[in-house]
Amino acid sequence: MKLHNLIEDEVFNAIDSIKNEVQVKCLCEKCKLDIAAIALNNLSPKYIVTEEGYVYAKANSMNYQFNTDVIAAVTEAMKIVGKNPKHD
Repeated sequence: MKLHNLIEDEVFNAIDSIKNEVQVKCLCEKCKLDIAAIALNNLSPKYIVTEEGYVYAKANSMNYQFNTDVIAAVTEAMKIVGKNPKHD
């Protein structure tokens, strides 16, 4: 297993789960990556390197406050990107 930030998975899952609840002009791949980058910069990373670490960190991610923090960061990032999408 490689070094991995578990929060990345949680952020992308949150984007997919709330995309219909938050009005966003665009959810193309570029906008999704911008949303993820903004959200990840506002959340503490949770790095893992072993399967045991993954299981432990995943169990901790089921915490209500953890989920609330991820959803709040993603929602705010969606608002920011929605106001000013950076398309080529």
